Amino acid sequence: SLVGTSLGIFTAIMLAYGIFIVGMKINLQRFFYFTGVLLILLAGGLAGYGTHELLEYFEAIGLDTGWLGESAYTLNIPVDSPFHHRGAVGSILAVMFGYTISAEWARVIVHSAYLLTALPLLSHIYRKKNTHRIFE
Repeated sequence: SLVGTSLGIFTAIMLAYGIFIVGMKINLQRFFYFTGVLLILLAGGLAGYGTHELLEYFEAIGLDTGWLGESAYTLNIPVDSPFHHRGAVGSILAVMFGYTISAEWARVIVHSAYLLTALPLLSHIYRKKNTHRIFE
């Protein structure tokens, strides 16, 4: 099995070299800008989900949340649809970005406030340094 081992090592070295060459051509500033946007979207979904869980806790202990606990919207997506928050696509969006078919006002406010604050701030930080490299 010396041939198999040799082929495996050779393939690993060639793959590593290919990744290295492609990695050298990536504009790191642009890469980190877009990963920053992705992280902000993830954090916004997490903040919204945390708010939802806090509202459920308040409901469980009998605390009235008023209009903040009321539903802000409801999407009429059937349960068997892949876009339902328990479907194939919807579950990925729910975990990654806080997607849901029905959200409370508090969740919408927290999620929106975070995104409306963090996204322009990130954009401002990256535009300030080198506009021509990121936004070509």
